[in-house]
Amino acid sequence: MIKTLLAILLGGLFVGVGTTTKTQAPTAEICGARNYTTQAGEQINYTVYYSVMGIYANAGDATFINSVEKLNGRPVYHITADGKSNSSYDWIFKVRDKYETYIDTATMEPLKFVRNVSEGKHKHYENITFNHNAKTAVTSEGVYKIPDCIQDVISAVYCARNINFNNFKKDDKIPFKMFLDNEVYDMYIRYLGKEDIKTKFGKFKAFKFKPLLVKGTIFEGGEKMTVWVSDDPNHIPLRIESPIAVGSVKVDMMGYAGLKYPLSSLKK
Repeated sequence: MIKTLLAILLGGLFVGVGTTTKTQAPTAEICGARNYTTQAGEQINYTVYYSVMGIYANAGDATFINSVEKLNGRPVYHITADGKSNSSYDWIFKVRDKYETYIDTATMEPLKFVRNVSEGKHKHYENITFNHNAKTAVTSEGVYKIPDCIQDVISAVYCARNINFNNFKKDDKIPFKMFLDNEVYDMYIRYLGKEDIKTKFGKFKAFKFKPLLVKGTIFEGGEKMTVWVSDDPNHIPLRIESPIAVGSVKVDMMGYAGLKYPLSSLKK
């Protein structure tokens, strides 16, 4: 479980590998998106809980930070996502994972993606450069063709935060494409409407949806994961819940700073 800490968190934040079926909703929400929700200095903190037999234990945490920089002369959102196991678990399996994306501020398309993973004895480093004009992704393993509007794991989160859920009906599917492990995947999330959600941080008004997941060693296949994002202009993920191969996980937002708008979805 600890080994998959950041993967579980990212898996809930609009990321689930799957194949889209015929969509029932507009497709331009992510492709051609503009940023309305985040800004430089935003930081969101999460705690990951693991449960067996209904008892949740603190397994680790993750932090997402947004800064504005320049990459090859172009203004970018530099997003860093750091995940680590709880220090009490480090002697069993120590996790220190870092993901980074550089997103063009004008187009919300990723220009560069870096993954630096340290999980026990396993180390992995990945560096991807996206050339949207040539429609290629360059990695250490080769050059791969990509379609328009491609996203990486982290850019998909921040791009999808700009979805206007008020434009969709319950059970509408919202599609997008992602480059992951040198392959292009068709993705979607299914919108489930509005719902109040009570977390350890407080009670929120939220939008609810389910991403499509492929069955693997950790996640069950299908639409088993549930995600809630704040029903305010920030659209920050508040809670993620999902069964996994053994037990279940719950990810809660536990702190924030530098939000672009007041967190008006938090109910008093």
